Amino acid sequence: MIPVLQDQKMGLFVWSPLAGGFLTGKYTRENRGSADDRHTKFAFPPVDTEKGYAIIDVLQDIAAARETTVARIALAWLLNQPAVTSVIVGAKRPEQLEDNLAASGIILTEDELTRLDEVSRLPYEYPAWPFMEEDESIIRKHVK
Repeated sequence: MIPVLQDQKMGLFVWSPLAGGFLTGKYTRENRGSADDRHTKFAFPPVDTEKGYAIIDVLQDIAAARETTVARIALAWLLNQPAVTSVIVGAKRPEQLEDNLAASGIILTEDELTRLDEVSRLPYEYPAWPFMEEDESIIRKHVK
């Protein structure tokens, strides 16, 4: 979808950019949340938790190095994507909104963007995968 948006010079508004709070850093492999947490009771939007934890690991590393929050880094990464016009945040408390808005002032380095792009990359799905990469190793990974 992103290549079409770019080709047609259209923008993308990202809904639930923090995946219902999952990408705030509140949830990790070590802390999967309490029984009362919304994400624990009803994970919406659905998240591939293992992939999500890998992403959170990188977000935490970058956030710690920059002395900022995981949520800010997650939102800054989205705002750095070429087709993204804006994100639609769903903060419940004023401090969450302030934190989310502060992401607009973060400019990630090429290295940080590359790390986040790599860890969050989705596998190519049929029928697109034969056309996405010339590298045979990518195709072999998807054909068994």
